Amino acid sequence: MARLSGKTALVMGASGRDNMGQVIARRLVDEGAKIVLSGRRLDELERFAGEIGGSGIAADITSKADNDALAAQIGNRFGGVDIVVNATGWGLLKPFELTTEEELRRMVDLQFVGPFLFFQSILPQVREGGSLIQISSATATIMLDDHAAYMGTKAGFDHVMRCLANEYGRRGIRANSVSPGFTETPMTAGAAKVPGLLETYASRYPLGRVGRTDDIADAVAWLASDGCFMSGQNLQVNGGLTLRGNPSREEIDAAVMAATGRPRPRPWGNGRTGSGRNG
Repeated sequence: MARLSGKTALVMGASGRDNMGQVIARRLVDEGAKIVLSGRRLDELERFAGEIGGSGIAADITSKADNDALAAQIGNRFGGVDIVVNATGWGLLKPFELTTEEELRRMVDLQFVGPFLFFQSILPQVREGGSLIQISSATATIMLDDHAAYMGTKAGFDHVMRCLANEYGRRGIRANSVSPGFTETPMTAGAAKVPGLLETYASRYPLGRVGRTDDIADAVAWLASDGCFMSGQNLQVNGGLTLRGNPSREEIDAAVMAATGRPRPRPWGNGRTGSGRNG
């Protein structure tokens, strides 16, 4: 029997085509769960929901009103939820001193305030024995150059998940976070095409390769299952990256120069940021 048969799962951050949220959602369906998808783009939610037999409800995680409306629909349409996954994120790569106030506030809204409001809204709909799962990052623990705003907010929310585990354990609710390293997703596709860059990252993984979204989906499926007796923990699903750490800016630059004969392009060179929001 599928491990998640009879359970309802909500995946926030699944409105980007083939993004991590969608891969996780597909895996939960394969495990028998009834799936509810959420994010900012209703057209993509409805397309993907039709593909996997789920439901799509548009919501912006940074909006309290949207989160409250999402929770109300979960209660009215499904009678509650057993598994809640937050897979939103914004992969901003920019030096500390060049990060603008606007970028910082956007990052805090998306990766700290928004998830806080999201779990506040949805927790009354979470059934006894439910599972809350936050997609975090290895960089909440180990260093990566030019990533301070992202890293700080992910690290802060890891601790919020511990607080939720402590407070809601009385209802049998587990709360954990999952920390990928560099993972091949649509959000990292541009970086992966830079000659020498992917190989430099892979050399820091004891298991010999960077992560794939399926690796994270596997971990989420286990955390969501009744066989998981773990709460308040951060699961490092990154092939041993934390043993060696990410490559430095200088190491990446040297690898790209050796492969191309040209300096590595900087995403902030013209004032634009790195990756876009993952909704």
